[in-house]
Amino acid sequence: MPAEIRHRPLLPFLIAGLATLGPFAIDTYLPSFPAMALEMGTTEVLMQQSLTAYLIPFAVMMLFHGALSDAFGRRPVILIGVGGFMLASIGCALATSMTMLLICRAMQGLVAGASTSISRAVVRDAYQGVEAQRLLSRVMLMFSMAPAIAPVIGGWLQTSFGWRANFWFLALFGAVLFAACYCYLPETHPQSARQRFAPAPLLAAYRLVAFNPRFLLLAGTSSLGFAGFFLYVLSAPAFIYRHLGLTAHDFAWLFLAGVIGMMLGAYLSGRLAGTLSPRRTVWLAFVLMFAGAAYNNLFYLWFSPQLPWSVVHQVIVATGMSLAMPSLTLMLLDLFPHNRGMAASLQSCVQSMVAAFVAAIASPLFAASAAALAFGGLLFALAAMVLWLTYVRMVFQRGGTHE
Repeated sequence: MPAEIRHRPLLPFLIAGLATLGPFAIDTYLPSFPAMALEMGTTEVLMQQSLTAYLIPFAVMMLFHGALSDAFGRRPVILIGVGGFMLASIGCALATSMTMLLICRAMQGLVAGASTSISRAVVRDAYQGVEAQRLLSRVMLMFSMAPAIAPVIGGWLQTSFGWRANFWFLALFGAVLFAACYCYLPETHPQSARQRFAPAPLLAAYRLVAFNPRFLLLAGTSSLGFAGFFLYVLSAPAFIYRHLGLTAHDFAWLFLAGVIGMMLGAYLSGRLAGTLSPRRTVWLAFVLMFAGAAYNNLFYLWFSPQLPWSVVHQVIVATGMSLAMPSLTLMLLDLFPHNRGMAASLQSCVQSMVAAFVAAIASPLFAASAAALAFGGLLFALAAMVLWLTYVRMVFQRGGTHE
């Protein structure tokens, strides 16, 4: 990759901005659930399905965004995705019924994945080895601000202007990001490296990636590790309003705890790059995730939900999750040097399908009590650990690297 692309100073900020599109689309309108349910004549439990309506199309389209970028380049697919997100957000802001809202949320999901998955491929196109891990860590550091900022902005917009202002904000964010990418985002996937977009070779490439056992184990590990953290994000209305008895202005308590952990994990990942191997980094991350989950479960054996103790675990869990993610992602992308866009898309697809499961089933199930949420987080950490142990054993038996 030409040096002028690698050293463009705005590239990490553009990648971080693209990565934050998904968290903003999910988190910004969470404080508005009660008001939206009241206006739409539905319940908050059914309003939760607007998250599912976004996440399932988001996951399905991940199967195509990476392949399209491998064939036609990263830049045009990202621009179309961000532009489409802006238009779909306008549709959500103008929705007059639950059906219209769900359709527009699905449209948001169809196009938003382009920015999330392809931005990872851009990093791997332009950077190698330790340099790539450090950049992903810096991107994660900036990305980690979104889950805390989004609901705070959403709470303020809800109180000041009503729930529709949340979607007008998303439309404006999409417009600014589109303009920035149009002016400053380089094309990192040269013509000589393009893959032909045709059914037969495309299906062959999908089979190569999707049925690779190492890919499935790494994608599952990262997705389930994230799910333990994401369970609290999606359950925030119940956790903040019902269990802690707080208001729309208090969402920062939960999300700020997660952000502190994500920033700390991203910082540690960058500092440990080149010093600690990717595999050892992931082991350290699991120690932190289990420490946070164990503390959270033990707390509710003796105490009722209360601040700040009910959000301390999110700092620890998010630190571990954020520490593991760059190493897991690079290990996964390195399996397919000629199909990184597709690999990144399929990784995002797996993560999004797990997130959709959390939104549709796990969150309504575990959000009944704070203790149940704590137990759900522990279950996801255990599931991620099982997949990671299986991956490590497979690599060890085949004489793999990543030591």
